[in-house]
Amino acid sequence: MSRTVHTFCRYCLAACGVEVTVEGNRVVKISADKQNPHSWQDFCAKGRTAHQVVEHPRRIVAPMKRVGDRYVETSWDEAIDDIAARLNAAIDADGPDAVGAYYGNPAGYSSSNLMFMNGWLDAVGTFNRYAVGSVDQNAMHVVAEKMYGSALLAPVSDVDNCDFFLLIGANPAVSAWNWLESVPGGWRRALARQQQGATLVVVDPLRTESAGKADVHVAVRPGQDWALLLAMVKVILDGGLEHRGDCSDLAVGVDRLRTLVAEADLDDLAMRCDVARTQIVDVATAFATSPRAMAVTRTGVSLHLAGTVAEWLGHVLNVITGRMDRPGGRRFEPGYVDALRLAELAGTKPHTSRLRGRPLVAGAHALSELPDEITTPGRGQIRALIVNSGNPVISGPDGAKLDHALSQLDLLVAIDFVQRESHRHAHWLLPAVHWLERDDLLAFTSSLHDEPYLHYGVRAVDPPAQARQEWRIFVDLALAMNRPLFGVPGLNRFVRASRRLARLTRRPGLEFGPRWVDRLIVATGRKVNGRRIRWRDVLGHPHGWVLGPREFGHFREALRTPDKLVHVAPPEFLARARELLAEPVPQPPSGYPFQLANRRNRHSMNSWLNDLPGLHPSGKGSEVVIHPDDAARLGIRDGDRVRVSSPVGAVELGASVSDQPRPGVVVIDHGWGSRVFDPRGGADPQGYGVNRNLLVDGDPVDPLSQTAALNSSYVAVTRA
Repeated sequence: MSRTVHTFCRYCLAACGVEVTVEGNRVVKISADKQNPHSWQDFCAKGRTAHQVVEHPRRIVAPMKRVGDRYVETSWDEAIDDIAARLNAAIDADGPDAVGAYYGNPAGYSSSNLMFMNGWLDAVGTFNRYAVGSVDQNAMHVVAEKMYGSALLAPVSDVDNCDFFLLIGANPAVSAWNWLESVPGGWRRALARQQQGATLVVVDPLRTESAGKADVHVAVRPGQDWALLLAMVKVILDGGLEHRGDCSDLAVGVDRLRTLVAEADLDDLAMRCDVARTQIVDVATAFATSPRAMAVTRTGVSLHLAGTVAEWLGHVLNVITGRMDRPGGRRFEPGYVDALRLAELAGTKPHTSRLRGRPLVAGAHALSELPDEITTPGRGQIRALIVNSGNPVISGPDGAKLDHALSQLDLLVAIDFVQRESHRHAHWLLPAVHWLERDDLLAFTSSLHDEPYLHYGVRAVDPPAQARQEWRIFVDLALAMNRPLFGVPGLNRFVRASRRLARLTRRPGLEFGPRWVDRLIVATGRKVNGRRIRWRDVLGHPHGWVLGPREFGHFREALRTPDKLVHVAPPEFLARARELLAEPVPQPPSGYPFQLANRRNRHSMNSWLNDLPGLHPSGKGSEVVIHPDDAARLGIRDGDRVRVSSPVGAVELGASVSDQPRPGVVVIDHGWGSRVFDPRGGADPQGYGVNRNLLVDGDPVDPLSQTAALNSSYVAVTRA
């Protein structure tokens, strides 16, 4: 007999409401939950095929220990005891920083994973923390910290009232208006506004799906978004088109901004970004004079050596034209949890990396630094690493260098569903629990939704008997290592006591864990419509709960700057902009004439789901997209096998001749090329496509965000 479970998808921030049909303990169908009042409109194939991960034939279902060149299943007691002993040995020999951790996107879409992982890291006392955010979103955190006072203050879009959309490095027709904000059905809603007369401008080197629907497509040179946006700021300030109220009442530093734009030449900026001066003036003027407008920057802006300056200038456009906290612009959604305050309370101490001397960004160091931190001797050299729900060899730059480094670790532990590319040298494989198999409360992301929304997602099926939620793994490690969870003395004793009580009373809920935290968050959260939310109310809305209407007026109170003003001209950003203005226009190095770009795939989730045949039934994997003029000059035809190379790597794949990219730009999708190994049976690994990040040197980084040039490195293309 079948039953129906209503929950939400945890593959991305959209958190689409889903309806799961279950027979026995097996998922037979996943569809959109159309009774969900907020988030089902962007439901896609990733959610529809989620059960294929649960049922993956190579899924790790018990702890597996490397013995020689094979893996054997063991008990959790043996796994935790061995890992804890080896971690303690590394710490005793070389200090806490001998232990490191890396986490990927899946960890961020669990309500308990990151919280308890950081609790374990605090127990260890290590600052060697690495995150996938350094690949694509650090720029936003750096800008938010300097302008608004909090790295987590992300404005959301008021799509339904906008008259002029300026989308830079964004492709919401595919990504669903979803990156550090969630606007359900956002693209559909923007197109509806366009039908009502709104103007849609897309800035992108590629003629993406979104650019194809735009009123204006600005085909900017990759990596030069900053020059285009600085030119727009100059047109607005020089022309007196700024919003006088916001520039004097909300913002500080506008005078320094005026000095910067006075030093810039409009023709020089137009030449740098390869956009006609007349088009820049037209777009800037139309944006500034539109009654209601917004500038939206996404990952396409961030993946360059000047990404932080471009991200900053996108925010500046909104501030100086009066788009913050006004209809049709960007606003702050407080949500039902004060995530900014919680982040302040739980904030990590300042720390600089051992070799490069770079600071933490949003609590983590840059992935590009990890290989050298593993291979370079000295106190603090990483000798043991836990990879938590991530695949950094595929996600980050110069994956071959990182793969070599991982092979030299004394201990590599992977927590995941299957053994992926980054886990091939692992000493331990630990089985994780899929979101279909666990409960989650949307809490710390509640301020990133475009309306006040709450949803408690319940499990649909039970996990394999020996699979274990990540939070439990980290608590077990802290206890076995005898190091205080969250760095709080006495907390370990409390956890052990709660476990004993749960066993004695046969009431598992008495054990300290995420449910305790969830209920505390709800009980101490913000009032909604003048009253506190009760836990039984949360459980009483299985389809999710819109808590009230969208409101304006919360942005100013959310600012964490000491003076409660937006700092539009942080000194670091001004200095970096002047450096860029003084540099010559980047030219292709000899032998590498093309810039490597990326594009978004609706049925892909970075390096996470590209190993699922059900999502990619053609088995096509990845391809390189090249402009017809470039292809003709190289003698390359559609479908030819080609070699794409750079100073640090090379890949071979099929060519697709298309006018989607501008001439001089080639496109290879990010996230492919990982293999799934068979630790139980030893069969050949399975995989699709190639890892385009093997072509990207990880050493040059944006000095502000520490992000590598994943979207503007130079490559050569030849027939294979």
